[in-house]
Amino acid sequence: MKNDQDIKQILLRKCTQYIDERIQSIQKKLNDIAESRSNETKSSAGDKHETGRTMMQLEEQKITVQLYAALDVRHTLDKINIESKNESIGLGSLAICNTGNFYLSISSGKMLIDNEIYYGISIQSPIGSQLAGKSKGDSFQFNSKTIQIKDVH
Repeated sequence: MKNDQDIKQILLRKCTQYIDERIQSIQKKLNDIAESRSNETKSSAGDKHETGRTMMQLEEQKITVQLYAALDVRHTLDKINIESKNESIGLGSLAICNTGNFYLSISSGKMLIDNEIYYGISIQSPIGSQLAGKSKGDSFQFNSKTIQIKDVH
């Protein structure tokens, strides 16, 4: 059985891997668009060329926005200090609740460690904002359920 610090370190590593893979995927899309634009320039002319070029620029802008959002999420992870011990829940906290285990970091979904499920959630998410600032023993209502905070790490 791993201790709380080990679990938080593993969770942070999994979240970092998740967002790094997302960033790599987005960067690959941008590279593919740049390559397509280069090939388009060499082989086309006229109105059809301009329409294709405009569509690529719009797609590139959309993907660039996704990249900046992913980099912002990565920056959030960089702020987490797994060694901090707070009584109240905040960024980087692990909240053990009667309904599940929540790691307040980024929305990375379900993660399995030692046959135990942990959910990576953003502090801005509906449940994350409810957990923020709460302490061991506190409870709150969420989706018509009472969530009891059993422990905070």
